[in-house]
Amino acid sequence: MAWSFGLAAECGESEADAARFCQYFQGSVLNLNDGSSFECRGDIFQDLEDNWWCRVCPQGVSLTGINTPETAYVMTEIGILLYRLLQSAPAFRFALVGVEVDEFRTYDELIEDREILAMLFPGLVLANPVWQSLGSPGSFRKFAGDYVWLSYAGEVYHPLRASSDLTERLDRLSVV
Repeated sequence: MAWSFGLAAECGESEADAARFCQYFQGSVLNLNDGSSFECRGDIFQDLEDNWWCRVCPQGVSLTGINTPETAYVMTEIGILLYRLLQSAPAFRFALVGVEVDEFRTYDELIEDREILAMLFPGLVLANPVWQSLGSPGSFRKFAGDYVWLSYAGEVYHPLRASSDLTERLDRLSVV
């Protein structure tokens, strides 16, 4: 199974806004402390509510997800760099960095899930009008400009997700 790591941002009803956002990230290079670097590629797409998204994926990062503590560390460092770029990105309504974050919630779903946002989405960045429409939850803090966020917690290695052998052994326990 292929898993992708990157940034997903919902840009509202304007395709031009999503294209501008995508262009900002296109070709950006993320330089890690170990000397490795990853070039960002972006694309845009429309969700079921006709809102436009931009997906940004650093090339060569992960097609298998977080399968060791080392990959969790590398992806956390990449996540921090993506958030740093996001601080000066063109306008968007909300964004999140992580594994499989493409279209993680539509705008309507986000508004409906206001009670559990903090538990589900550490790293979630909201434009102030979206945050205000959620009732200005106190768990958010200043991110940059007119944006707030739930602090990024980094990526975590989960051995059961990474090992099919361990997962199969656990599944056999449940069958008894």
